[in-house]
Amino acid sequence: MAEMPDEPRRFADEIRDHLDGVPNDELLAALDIVLLELERRLLKYARTGHEILEMANEGLVLGVRAGARLGQAQSSATHAAGHLQLMGVGDWKPTSTRPGWSHDPRVEGEAE
Repeated sequence: MAEMPDEPRRFADEIRDHLDGVPNDELLAALDIVLLELERRLLKYARTGHEILEMANEGLVLGVRAGARLGQAQSSATHAAGHLQLMGVGDWKPTSTRPGWSHDPRVEGEAE
């Protein structure tokens, strides 16, 4: 694997150090922000325009790496949730075998 340049490595280390003590709800809020920014950038790269060749390499690398990281995170989340559900831990009882983010009881639903 290629070595990360110094600046991004320092930034990643600072974030990692900061995230250590962050509660889960704040971690999920930060993840939402990062994923929305990722989506915004990927949308920009997916659009055609005069900069398409310049954006192609950067967008392709970002898309592939993001997909790989999200796949790893999804696998870890599914694995952990499966273990915890088997153990009967917690009060949350999903109504689906494939719950989405909106199935979290902390997410407030829209007024009906």
